[in-house]
Amino acid sequence: MAKRIATHCDEKTLDAIFASVDQSHLPGVVAGIALDGVPFYRKGFGRANIELPTLLTPAMRLRIGSTSKHFAALAYMLLCEEGHAGIDDEVGQHVPGLRPVNARATMRQLMGHVSGIRDLLSVTMLFNGIGRPVTDEEMIAYYRTIKDVDFDPGTRWSYNNGGYILLSAAIETITGQRLEDVLRERIFRPVGMHDTVLRRWDQDFLPDSATLHFRNGKGEWSRTYMGMEISGAGGIVSTIDDMLRWLGHMDAPSIGSAQTWRLMHEPQLLANGHSTNYGLGLFTQRYRGVEIIHHPGTVMGGNFQMIAVPEARLHIAIGCNRSDVSAIVLAHSVIDACVEGLEPLPGIRVQEKRTGTFRSPRDGRIIALSARDDTQFLSIDGAAPMPVTPDATGSLQLPSAASFLQQSIRFDGNAIVHGDFGNEDRLVEIDTDLQATLCTYAGTYRSQDMDTTFELSEDGSGAQARSNGRHGWATYKMMPIAANIWRLQDQLSGTIGAVIAFEPDGSGFVLDFGRMRHVRFGKVD
Repeated sequence: MAKRIATHCDEKTLDAIFASVDQSHLPGVVAGIALDGVPFYRKGFGRANIELPTLLTPAMRLRIGSTSKHFAALAYMLLCEEGHAGIDDEVGQHVPGLRPVNARATMRQLMGHVSGIRDLLSVTMLFNGIGRPVTDEEMIAYYRTIKDVDFDPGTRWSYNNGGYILLSAAIETITGQRLEDVLRERIFRPVGMHDTVLRRWDQDFLPDSATLHFRNGKGEWSRTYMGMEISGAGGIVSTIDDMLRWLGHMDAPSIGSAQTWRLMHEPQLLANGHSTNYGLGLFTQRYRGVEIIHHPGTVMGGNFQMIAVPEARLHIAIGCNRSDVSAIVLAHSVIDACVEGLEPLPGIRVQEKRTGTFRSPRDGRIIALSARDDTQFLSIDGAAPMPVTPDATGSLQLPSAASFLQQSIRFDGNAIVHGDFGNEDRLVEIDTDLQATLCTYAGTYRSQDMDTTFELSEDGSGAQARSNGRHGWATYKMMPIAANIWRLQDQLSGTIGAVIAFEPDGSGFVLDFGRMRHVRFGKVD
């Protein structure tokens, strides 16, 4: 038996961690902490809804976002135990009508985010806009027209909600039941999680539920939801009390065999031999020298983190019903305060901040380095800039709260080398032209695979793009990086960023959106 790590958790120390959200006029945070399976800290800070005088409590339901994924994975593994399915079944065995490139992805690859197929949530949000009521079946229909992938299976790790939409459909096909019924009957009810349910839509009503609060760059609050149906990819709502009960169950599971839980925890390896730190819906990695088992969950207007520290018998569940506070950061602060003998936090090397825009000759990826208020930032393919800090070797690393993404930058003369789950790519600095205009690039472009048209135009206020998708539309501000490379930023929430690179002959452009790579649009005469 592994040596038990000592802990020292006291209420005053924990209260100090949550002091910044300890108020009663704004949305906030709910936290639950248990030792040896016994909850000893259960507190809510802030309002459940800023329009009503109702405070958050540990018994109030919140969205747990992608923390839902390991519940869906467990539900499928239970079917494997019963002989109704196999972990390496191709998804086409359970979800009919998919294009071959999508149908041959295995269930293990879907649950481990190594399938390489396009992510349906990315497709839906980018091309149809935020807030569109698109169903699971309508999203899955894209896999009946999409004929390409982001990468070959098993060669990269790329977080993919679409894989879990397919997983949900497979579970429903095999059982003949709705996913919410499978989860309730096979997992929630037997464990005693009576306040935990699958909530597919943000727009419906569910008793004792906290409202999500999105905060934009101007500090304004709004009810900005993703809009589409959310099933096994992130649709569960739960309470802090129920999630502590679940973490206790994970210590000695009665639901699922020992083999199932070994596979749930066991990180998958890529073709390059690199560990993803991700099993089936769960991360297993080290934080300051101790093993943690966790899965964060983010939705528009809130986020959640569930962490177990097995060697300390410490369980942490934290939920936020506001977008501007990180449950992951708070959970790490709890570990910092409670667990003894942790390794020192990584040292930060003081070095000159680098700025510039870099492009991969191999696949066109765009990485921008910027600096603001003495902080270095990194943006990949037009996404929102993330803070990075240099480690002892001078390589730029993400903060610990985002370390599971395994992205890094090291410098090679005037070039940079991008590390991505053990894969490296050298990017060269390019000359930018921030005053470029669209000129002949203006016009209409279409992707048959995505059933989407982009209209690019320019007027006195600058360049704009409008996507017209299968289920809606979205508008984007266009900002030049170079004459033929432009960044898109959505005009509703400001959270979606992408990059388009025009073909030299003007026949079309290639779009990269985070994990979704190389979607080609041809110009329409």
